[in-house]
Amino acid sequence: MYKPEYLFGKTVPEMGTTFEVAPGVYWLRMPLPFALNHINLWLLEDGDGWTVVDTGIARDEVKAAWHTLAATYFSADKPLKRIIVTHFHPDHVGLAGWMCAEFGVKLWMPMTEWSHARMSYLDDGKGQLDETLSFYRGAGFDDEMSAQVNNRIGRFPSIVSPIPNSFNRISEGDDIDIGGRIWRIIIGTGHSPEHACLYCGDAKILISGDQVLPRISPNVSVWPQQPTANPLAQFLDSLKKFKHLPDDTLVLPSHDWPFYGLLGRLDDLTAHHEERLDAAWVACAVPATGVVVLNALFHRKFDTHQLFFAIGESLAHIHHLEHLGRVERKICASGIHYFQQSSKTTSCLKL
Repeated sequence: MYKPEYLFGKTVPEMGTTFEVAPGVYWLRMPLPFALNHINLWLLEDGDGWTVVDTGIARDEVKAAWHTLAATYFSADKPLKRIIVTHFHPDHVGLAGWMCAEFGVKLWMPMTEWSHARMSYLDDGKGQLDETLSFYRGAGFDDEMSAQVNNRIGRFPSIVSPIPNSFNRISEGDDIDIGGRIWRIIIGTGHSPEHACLYCGDAKILISGDQVLPRISPNVSVWPQQPTANPLAQFLDSLKKFKHLPDDTLVLPSHDWPFYGLLGRLDDLTAHHEERLDAAWVACAVPATGVVVLNALFHRKFDTHQLFFAIGESLAHIHHLEHLGRVERKICASGIHYFQQSSKTTSCLKL
């Protein structure tokens, strides 16, 4: 049975301080106002300066922590040189614009992630409500659940500083020299469109972002902007990109703790989603909405933030089953989508 080996146990750095997890690689942690209440960020020695990987959410206490860290680490002789952001989610890109302006540095980021961040920041959401409500009604939301949709519209700019107008693009297979070490970009998909992970072969270190976490599965969701997407297929396929890395790679994830046991964790993530696909398929023995499948997959109460991730993940599993021909979709006159086991399948084989 898979069990990660945590580098420091479950000790974490206090806000505004760091742990050196490897020579020249420092771990810092910032708070988040969600059930998942923290994000791990990374400070890399970069010759005559520093590189930061991910920034935290745009909140005053996180800015204050960065000022504390800047007073300790950044100087005229050894300044911050660049900011690398793994993907566009607010806990990762949230303070990138502020930090670029504050420290006079450039943002490095995948094109698709930068584009999503820019679009999300500039969109106040006012034109989305009807379409978004229709999407969640189609998934089986009742009136009480639908009432929560309005609070989700246009929230991005409230927790993200302005996204820089220009950036340096990073892509699959790029090699970035950081302090004499080469970090290769490995792109993951499914959790976000073009998630950048950084792997240093000499040090055997993987900055995995949200793509590989030691304890929880990264959220893989269908969202109203792409209502027929199959992100789970993308996620499972992209996990294969990490299979060639050594099992004694030190994995630096965005949540929880640095760990060893990468290959076991990749297998564990695949097995987890196979089990969830089985459970979703069973729930579709009779015509089932996304909400019916959600209740089959999750057995707990959700706050508003968690509810939308849970329905998105439930739909991701249903859509993958549909793509594989194991469930069929019917849309009733009211616009609600129902999914049922395909007449062509008699069992949910391993996926």
